[in-house]
Amino acid sequence: MPPRRAVTGRSQEPRQRFAEELRLLRAQKGDSLRQLGEILGWDSSLFGKMEKAQTLGSPEVVQALDQHYGTRGLLLTLWELAAGDPTQFRERYRRYMTLEAEAVSLWHYAVSVLPGLLQTEGYARDLLTVGGISGEDLTRQVEARIGRRELLEGVEAPQFRSILSETVLRTPLGDAEQWHKQLEHLLDMGERRNIVVQVVRHDVGLHALTNTHTMFLRLPDGLTRAWVETGYSGELVEETAAAERLQLSYDLVRDLALSPAESRKFIRQMLEEVSCEPST
Repeated sequence: MPPRRAVTGRSQEPRQRFAEELRLLRAQKGDSLRQLGEILGWDSSLFGKMEKAQTLGSPEVVQALDQHYGTRGLLLTLWELAAGDPTQFRERYRRYMTLEAEAVSLWHYAVSVLPGLLQTEGYARDLLTVGGISGEDLTRQVEARIGRRELLEGVEAPQFRSILSETVLRTPLGDAEQWHKQLEHLLDMGERRNIVVQVVRHDVGLHALTNTHTMFLRLPDGLTRAWVETGYSGELVEETAAAERLQLSYDLVRDLALSPAESRKFIRQMLEEVSCEPST
């Protein structure tokens, strides 16, 4: 039996289908983007980006749209399908990389591993390997990750602050020599005029970003976007209110962190504890 053809002429790609439905429903109701923003209480630009498939928005926004249009959960269902589509991670990450290149400053928090911008080649290779990448693909991805460090170089390089959970520094590489190089590199990077490295010790207890690896990008237009990531997926947060909530959490964690000078002292202590004897 031949496969059935789509009869609606609508996109079969989850993210695009969600955006199409949003555009259609607004057109049928006769709302402008500005009116929609005023009625629901979110910036109208958010709805514009959702209709262009530039962002999915949050579940709260989609639930409000469902109520406004009387669609009884249809939009939330489409949103869940779009958010769960495995191809979306790559698309979101490509957009994140574009924004990262434009950012005037970056603030980062690491739960368990160093950010790519501070990794040595050895660290990147080991991390990508345990993630299941090998062969030529591994070589390409290591080269791409190391190449990203150019972002932090030059007179116009953005300001970069990375706050590391102590867990990051308590999780060494299997090769002591490579781990030694990584810690030395971390100290060297922290001496640059545009880079600040801080450490949050275990003894501060639980905090707002305990399990949330995140990067904040301050863009030339003054707005901030956030990238929130696990080991398996990531989400680009573009809604202003959501990004601001995350930013507040980051500020609270920064209050708990060691000062840059105390952090350097702690990293140096970790370095001194590393055995540089070649593994057998």
